[in-house]
Order: sequence, then structure tokens, then C-alpha cells
Amino acid sequence: MDEKLLAAATDALGSTGWDRLTMGDVADRAGVSRATLWRQVGGKEELRRELLRRLFLDYRESMWPVLTATGTGRERLRRALEVMCAVIDRHLALLSAFDTAFHETGLFEEPVESVVAPLVRLILDGVADGSLAPPTDAEEAGNLVFNTVCWPYVHLRRHHLWEPERARGLLLDLVLDGMSTEPA
Repeated sequence: MDEKLLAAATDALGSTGWDRLTMGDVADRAGVSRATLWRQVGGKEELRRELLRRLFLDYRESMWPVLTATGTGRERLRRALEVMCAVIDRHLALLSAFDTAFHETGLFEEPVESVVAPLVRLILDGVADGSLAPPTDAEEAGNLVFNTVCWPYVHLRRHHLWEPERARGLLLDLVLDGMSTEPA
């Protein structure tokens, strides 16, 4: 799908929300006819699917360098969460409209990796190198870390209009301090 159309859809989504978004809004913002938009995109559901696919691809591609980097598990987990926040910022309008976005992996023909898996890997690496306290269940801890950062970050950025550095810094310090091997 044309990147210009997706950018226009994201812009329109950020202004109107999903329920009030029309394909006409997207066509107008993209500077194309409605017929062109329908030929290239299809309907509103196809547009949503493509925006979600783009979110998943961006997340996966952004996480890979962190997973293959050097450093302690804690350092790499912090970097992964910083990267996650950057991905959220690039898709903030979509995530504000769909709080189930990361659960919608069944929309795609190709398999989509779990968004939690990279965090679980980094938590286990941190436990192995002693930079993170061992959780009772690493998968559960990965889910908690993902959801403790993702949705408050979306809320603080979208509804409280916090700057990325402030929201990211305070949330990540809170989460990582809670996983520390040092007593509070």
C-alpha cells in the first residue's frame, strides 16, 4: 500500500479517531480521488489491517538490533523499552484508537511474532547475568513489562500531551527499578 496513503490515514486518524474517520478524509489528505483510494486500499477495514501490519513490522524491525546488541540484560531491556516507546510514537494515533492493536495478529496471512517475546528474552538474559531479579514466570513478567509501559505511555502522550522523554524516562525508571536485583 502506498506510504503516502498510509501517512494520510494516520494523520486523519489522529484528528478524527477511528469511528469518525472516512475514506473521503483519507483521500482528501492524500491528495487523491476517492476512486484511487478505493482501488489502492479497498475499504476502511483493509486500511486498518494495513496500519496494524505496518505497526507490527516496525516493532519487529526496531527490536532486532536491541536483541543482537551487547550489554547486560537490564541495559538491553531498557533500550528495548525505549525503542518500543519510539515505535508507539510513530503509531500513536492507531494505538490511541485501538487498545487491542497488539492482539490482532490473526488478521495476517503470515505469522506475526509475539510482541512480548523480545522482552521475555531480555528478562531471561538479565536474570542470567545478574542484572535483573528473577521473576516467578518470565512470560508473565514480559507481559507485565509490555503492558506497564505501552498503555500508560500511549495515555500520557496522547491525553496528557507529555513530551516523549518525560513519559519514557519516568515509566522506564519505574519499571526497571521494580525489576532490580538491589533492594529498594
